[in-house]
Amino acid sequence: MRPQPSERALFFRSFLAHPRLVGAVLPTSARAARAMLDMADLGRARLVVELGAGTGSHTGHVLDRLAPDARLVAFEIDAAMADTLRAKIADPRLTVVTGSAEDVIEVLGGQRPEVVVSALPFTSLPAGIGHTILERTARVLAPGGTLLVLQYSPLLARELSRLFASVTRRVCLPNVPPAFLYACRDPRAPGAPSSTP
Repeated sequence: MRPQPSERALFFRSFLAHPRLVGAVLPTSARAARAMLDMADLGRARLVVELGAGTGSHTGHVLDRLAPDARLVAFEIDAAMADTLRAKIADPRLTVVTGSAEDVIEVLGGQRPEVVVSALPFTSLPAGIGHTILERTARVLAPGGTLLVLQYSPLLARELSRLFASVTRRVCLPNVPPAFLYACRDPRAPGAPSSTP
């Protein structure tokens, strides 16, 4: 699902208005999105959560892999992008939440996703917000679940290893800029020691 010129313009305008929240001037490439999703078995998931859905550069690929009766809850804090996503994808499995990923616990109300997909720019988010989102995501993840993270910097690796016992990393060089892809499993208990990646 290639972004249309109007979506690219919206993405760029959102970046200019809120660079710390958007984190990139263009949507993630389809190649990088597919490479990240290959790191988890979405076909077996009953519930998937997407953090920072934007205009849907990952959303369509996630839905392509989901079972007919599975659900995708996509968070997008930018109202214009969330509206674009709703208009772009008419799939009954998709629920778009206009709001912060910080509210993932409250929005899910006890539901536990098997896979969480995130392209949030954690290293550029305002102080403390990225950490809070990651910590709350680790808490809601279903047993045996996977957090998939796409970043444009390797700086998040230490934080991910602090929160998860298993962190696998790949790099998608064809994406502009190159994308660092992480699959995180086995959330650590709060205060548990971590190894440096």
